[in-house]
Amino acid sequence: MTTRYTHIGVDVGGTFTDVALYTDGDLTTAKVPSTEDQSVGVMAGIEKACEEAGIAPGEVDAFSHAMTVSVNALLERNGAKTALVTTDGFRDVLEIGRQARPDLYDLDAEKPAPLVPRKRRYELDERATPEGIEERVDEGAVRDLARELDGEVESVAVCLLHAYAHADNERRVAELLREELDVPVSTSSEVLAEFREFERSSTTAVDAYVTPAIDSYVGRLAERATEAGVPIPRIMQSNGGTAEAETVREHAVTTTLSGPAAGVVGAGATVESEEGLVTFDMGGTSSDVSLVREGEIERTTDAEIDGIPIGTPMVDVNTVGAGGGSIAWVDSGGALRVGPRSAGAEPGPACYGKGGERTTVTDANVVLGYIGPETALGGEMTLDVEAAHAALARLAEEADLDGALEAARGVYRVANANMARAVRAVTVERGYDPRGFGLVAFGGAGPMHAVSLAESLDIERVVVPRPAGVLSAFGLLAADEKHDAVRTYRSPLGEADIEAVESVYAELEERVREETATGEPAVERAADLRYVGQSFEITVPLSEFDPAALEERFHAAHNQAYGYRMNEAVELVNLRATATVPREAPRVAYEGAGDPVVGEREAYFPGGGRREATVYDRDRLAPGERVAGPAVLEQAESTTVLPPEWVGTVETDGTLTARRQD
Repeated sequence: MTTRYTHIGVDVGGTFTDVALYTDGDLTTAKVPSTEDQSVGVMAGIEKACEEAGIAPGEVDAFSHAMTVSVNALLERNGAKTALVTTDGFRDVLEIGRQARPDLYDLDAEKPAPLVPRKRRYELDERATPEGIEERVDEGAVRDLARELDGEVESVAVCLLHAYAHADNERRVAELLREELDVPVSTSSEVLAEFREFERSSTTAVDAYVTPAIDSYVGRLAERATEAGVPIPRIMQSNGGTAEAETVREHAVTTTLSGPAAGVVGAGATVESEEGLVTFDMGGTSSDVSLVREGEIERTTDAEIDGIPIGTPMVDVNTVGAGGGSIAWVDSGGALRVGPRSAGAEPGPACYGKGGERTTVTDANVVLGYIGPETALGGEMTLDVEAAHAALARLAEEADLDGALEAARGVYRVANANMARAVRAVTVERGYDPRGFGLVAFGGAGPMHAVSLAESLDIERVVVPRPAGVLSAFGLLAADEKHDAVRTYRSPLGEADIEAVESVYAELEERVREETATGEPAVERAADLRYVGQSFEITVPLSEFDPAALEERFHAAHNQAYGYRMNEAVELVNLRATATVPREAPRVAYEGAGDPVVGEREAYFPGGGRREATVYDRDRLAPGERVAGPAVLEQAESTTVLPPEWVGTVETDGTLTARRQD
């Protein structure tokens, strides 16, 4: 008798919470509205999926989870009341930042306000240099500071000068604060042991700012899961790997892009391609775009969220405020705009029938005929078509357009233009031609816009995975366990002390191995290098530290990224180690049965005008079947639109691959 293994993945979005439940080849998906306390919606989604699969929640063997708690705290500025403790003279590093301006020619451009206001930034007399500790911290001063902070703050970030190299003072400050205060204390040497004071301070402040929210949320979810008999969840990190709940409660900054990372992992797990992939995730609030090249997900350590630098490794995602719930509006010059404001789940788009009156992208898709009157969003939410038409009619009057249909066309076109810019940002602006990539579309709204988006970018292949509407949740089932560590080690590459470098690598490898919980990890090394005098680095993987071989790899990587190489000395900057416990992607059985045609519907297509589109139940399409546009393919969690002159082919696993037929 074989033992059934059940794994459930739950991803919380701004509008819907997505669920994917996998049991020995069978996949059950569900979508429920997101809730203010995300854990309530998560458990509701688990119960719904388990009921549809015919199992009890207590039969779930593994639970993986992605959420928006951290990013919401940053975007809405409702994180913890945080204090920053730093070296005397460096109180204003967060305020000063870098010379870069959000808009070079805008004389009134303003930088985002720092997470920690000046009145809660404190200085200590101490001093470390890259060579060692010059002045020990005054423990009495730290205890005095603790008494001043007691009852006034909810979290503390400690970032002392050069603590990335010599952390003794910083560790002692943290020890004393933890003894005296009952609040979380984040230290830069634990969060990001890299040079560059601003980025290190910013990342440490983010960790402290979101830690109470993450700790509280994960704790509540763990309690609810335990009460239901479900395992405590493993949490998706920004780097595209999962970690134990207790680990992320201690390293909250690693969850800032939890949800988008899961979607990219899901795309990479379901679509095999020798060419590169652009992943396009359009949900209710935003659209996330990333790259998969040569089978590897693009990652970065140079990211910003709402103008706040975060230096921890994360999937390289470009986000724009254009989702199904994004609000369409008219600016002071009479131009039609879409986003970044969103109607969310409550009250949501006008077509939800919950009292929402603002026009959204989803309302435009209803008026265009892509979403039918009988469509049940998320499998359970019926539509108010009249409310959608009324909302678009009001927008048309405000924008001086000829009726609801003309306004819907404009909203659709503007939303696509916003998303096209996001795709160009991760392709053209980084030296890649988007025409050489396939476009993988997912999210509740992504497949509705994907083909039109591809046409505007001259992308010839669009791929819509079978679980497209919940692909981030599906990605959680395929995500590896992953842990990263970094330490700055600056030296001319040719003069690097190999024994010292190996010693640092040994410490980094020990750290990431200790954090691993699900098996024996594979540990990979990398190094950040640059030409002497440059202010940016390139991360180069390596197996053993061979300076000559590493230099040649750096020259090649620089040439690939920037189109040239230099006859200059190379500098070693950071050493990195990553531990990975791989997980095999679920292999889902798919057959497709029954008559897939469920009717026809009049729809509007750019360049093709009004057409009668065949409406299909996508889950009934058999492997190998071809679907010619104009067509609308409906599922419980998403809808795919095929314009005229495009043909989709159903693959053996239910994936739909669409290409233009000239």
